[in-house]
Amino acid sequence: MSSSPYAVRGPGGDPIRFAYWVPNVSGGLVISNIEQRTSWDIDYNRKLAQTAENSGFDYALSQIRFTAGYGAEYQHEPVLFSHALLAATKQLKLIVAILPGPWNPAVAAKQLATMDQLTSGRVAVNIVSGWFRGEFHAIGEPWLDHDERYRRSEEFIRSLKGIWTEDEFTFKGDFYRFNNYSLKPKPFQKPHPEIFQGGSSRAARDMAARVSDWYFTNGNTPDGHAAQIADIKSKAAQNGHSVKIGVNAFVIARETEQEAKDVLNEIIEKANPEAVRAFGHEVKNAGKASPEGEGNWAKSTFEDLVQYNDGFKTNLIGTPEQIAERIVHLKTIGVDLVLTAFLHFQEEVEYFGKRVLPIVRELEQQRALVAA
Repeated sequence: MSSSPYAVRGPGGDPIRFAYWVPNVSGGLVISNIEQRTSWDIDYNRKLAQTAENSGFDYALSQIRFTAGYGAEYQHEPVLFSHALLAATKQLKLIVAILPGPWNPAVAAKQLATMDQLTSGRVAVNIVSGWFRGEFHAIGEPWLDHDERYRRSEEFIRSLKGIWTEDEFTFKGDFYRFNNYSLKPKPFQKPHPEIFQGGSSRAARDMAARVSDWYFTNGNTPDGHAAQIADIKSKAAQNGHSVKIGVNAFVIARETEQEAKDVLNEIIEKANPEAVRAFGHEVKNAGKASPEGEGNWAKSTFEDLVQYNDGFKTNLIGTPEQIAERIVHLKTIGVDLVLTAFLHFQEEVEYFGKRVLPIVRELEQQRALVAA
């Protein structure tokens, strides 16, 4: 296998990209009492960002949480934290989570434009519409109905795009209003930094098909992902829009399949039942509030909910060869990016870069030659 973790473009299309969840929130990425050699502090995260960059990762996604809960007792603010990671790296792009309500689009646009200028274009944004009602209540923010949250997010995105691309931006929405607003300097990236969003409800998918550059989906089976992707791509085409797809996956790469399965079983066996059930109650209520009564986590079992975004479902659990084959299959159904989480981030990101990514790139090249 090739020793290089970096992608080579070929006739089979762009290489699949990789991102990782930034552990700027305590407790790791599983609601479990299993040992996690992962820390939420800045020194750990600086080293992790450098390791990820050197291992072939393209993006890192910083999390937004305002209050403690579900094993996450401490949280660093994502904009400032992302800037610290950008200062410690040279190529890695930071996807900064922003929550409409606490943030106004004018403030977010200015913060991110400055960061983008300071880093020569290494900033993206993830617009989080909100699922944690208790968090909004705790900080005194109104909790909107499900589809209203997505209507607000769409106005937020339209406002960001307008502020970043127009000399004098005017907008008259239900949630935001601007009158000949001029932001200078504009972002380094043209036309603007990439805009990500998530959500599985009809409102979330329709919003992505209208305004977002990237759509994140929770973990799922290949058939489940394929159905979601087909739906979004079809709707986007009707709107004269295009959107790229990122999928969430919790990666357990080990020398043998049994070792990987044993780690998964231990994570679930040592899950914090009270925290998992509380998380499940909160997120499923958020989804049930949608008109169709379904959103992210609608069909998640207790075992699925141990990983915040259904990451076990994507099944990147096994040997490097098995995981690489599954990643390349995801690419064939329309996936452009895999958003990864790990148990022990620093060491497992490095292992992924050394053992999994070279196989992915070789398989991509092989399939590109066949397709040529």
